[in-house]
Amino acid sequence: MTTVLIDYDAGNLHSAEKAFQRMARETDAGPLVVSSDPDVVARADRIVLPGDGAFPACRNGLKLFAGLEEALLEAVEVKGKPFLGICVGMQMMTSWGREYEDTAGFDWIPGEVTEIAPSDPSLKVPHMGWNDLVIDRPHPVLEGVKTGDHAYFVHSYAMQPTHEGHVLAHVDYGGPVTAIVGRDTMVGMQFHPEKSQSAGLRMIANFLAWRP
Repeated sequence: MTTVLIDYDAGNLHSAEKAFQRMARETDAGPLVVSSDPDVVARADRIVLPGDGAFPACRNGLKLFAGLEEALLEAVEVKGKPFLGICVGMQMMTSWGREYEDTAGFDWIPGEVTEIAPSDPSLKVPHMGWNDLVIDRPHPVLEGVKTGDHAYFVHSYAMQPTHEGHVLAHVDYGGPVTAIVGRDTMVGMQFHPEKSQSAGLRMIANFLAWRP
């Protein structure tokens, strides 16, 4: 089974590619391909969408590659292929991004992405560094991951899902901050699993083994 890591010029994919390649080998999950080719996305069995920077830039950047967004939507919405969004790739799963300007997302997880506003003024934005996950709901991608495991975050905006049931995990940063969302064949992680050491590698391996 093939996993595609979508490359649409939205950040350095080197660390993500290395982590996914490693776990694909260790779990015998099949090949990993890094590509912006819509035909490769259409043929893949699993899809990973990363994203660094601002929501509008990532959203518009995806549209610059002819046929890429259409292939992504067809694979996930129609064919139900397992999907993992990372950082802004997760944020684009929701209805609206409110960063700089209102920007429509995929509307897979109803809600919006808004600026983090910690209740403690000593907490800086962006939220950067390690934080402890709080697992809210079980999910196959979280097998072997527990509350208190660390994940690495770098972000100033966070998803506010409309439905509480879509939140799989959160962290506390002057209030709850959505860390993992999911529904059907879709999962999103606000943090970078490829930089989150053993817990992150476990989640990557779980995603590669997931058969929804």
